[in-house]
Amino acid sequence: MNEPTGRTVILGVAASDAHAVANRLIAMQLTGHGFTVVNLGVCTPLTEFATALLEHPEAEAVLIGSVNGHAVTDLADLPRLRAAGLLDRPVVVGGNLSVGSRKDGRAAERLRELGVDHVLTDATELVLLLDVLRAATPVGAVDG
Repeated sequence: MNEPTGRTVILGVAASDAHAVANRLIAMQLTGHGFTVVNLGVCTPLTEFATALLEHPEAEAVLIGSVNGHAVTDLADLPRLRAAGLLDRPVVVGGNLSVGSRKDGRAAERLRELGVDHVLTDATELVLLLDVLRAATPVGAVDG
């Protein structure tokens, strides 16, 4: 286990999704890299992510998983929350982004149109992405 890095992220699974295994594995991966993980668990509405960010202003990103393929629907309220000044950190979504065996090639594009900053299809890329985001963040932009 790595030493804590002083870096915090908020993690959860989209509102209509009860898949817990990937969420737990990602939390373990991040903790193993020294992150403090505020894990909201499964079936998490966007408003709970916003509340968690208010409670943890040092968090550098909001990470949302979706395995059931309904991420676009579950994140439909993101533009409103962002316009209200909430969820003002990078929002990263990953997992299975569309329903059925034939994947919707526009799901990632539609998530970006809603305001999602990054869409990942491979959880092993998450730590690298967080490092890149951290390096690009101006000093003092995130408390912590």
